[in-house]
Amino acid sequence: MDRRDFIGACAAGVAVGINPAQAATLRPRFYQRVRLLDATNRPLRAASLAANRNYIFHYPFAATPCFLLNLGKPTQQAVTLKTESGTDYDWPGGVGPQNAIVGYSAICAHQLSYPTRQISFISYRTAAGPSKITHTNVIHCCSEHSEYDPATGARVLGGPAPQPLSAILLEHDKAGDQIYAVGTLGAEMYDAFFKKYEFKLALEYGERARQPVAGTAIVTELNNYCRQQVQC
Repeated sequence: MDRRDFIGACAAGVAVGINPAQAATLRPRFYQRVRLLDATNRPLRAASLAANRNYIFHYPFAATPCFLLNLGKPTQQAVTLKTESGTDYDWPGGVGPQNAIVGYSAICAHQLSYPTRQISFISYRTAAGPSKITHTNVIHCCSEHSEYDPATGARVLGGPAPQPLSAILLEHDKAGDQIYAVGTLGAEMYDAFFKKYEFKLALEYGERARQPVAGTAIVTELNNYCRQQVQC
């Protein structure tokens, strides 16, 4: 799939009966086409992704974490979403078997909480509870209890988040069962992220924090990436 085809796929909602006047006005942002690798530096196979498990990789910059999720069931296709500024866009759905594999920025759209090596307040949760989680199968941020539905483009289900998580656009190579990250869709929050955590990111990454990811990116289970996951 080339980039023109991918843009067409993102706008496919028009072909299934959505009024053209309501079609997406926010286009995909394409970065480097990056092949995802497993923890052994081998090409990550879609078949190897366990359903309903948190995986982390960094894209499109060295310091910006993303979730990679196999939801274990088909995702909704051509979902129309809206940014905080009111701009519409169409999320094309997941990729891979059953269109069940999705990618999202792991930076919460409310207060920019994100998974670090030490702790993560945000993660994908399959069960409601124990206290503040009101939906099942959601990305939940324990900082202020925002909830996002990964099966419908990370739309907001609850909490103070003003917009969906930015989606990471994925390609699935059926021949090799490999996965590539190619861009983002939705409201990016990278400028605010780098400004808020400038000192912390400089200590951790030095000058590499804003360096675009190129070639490959390592995918790691969240359990192995950070020492503690907050279970609110």
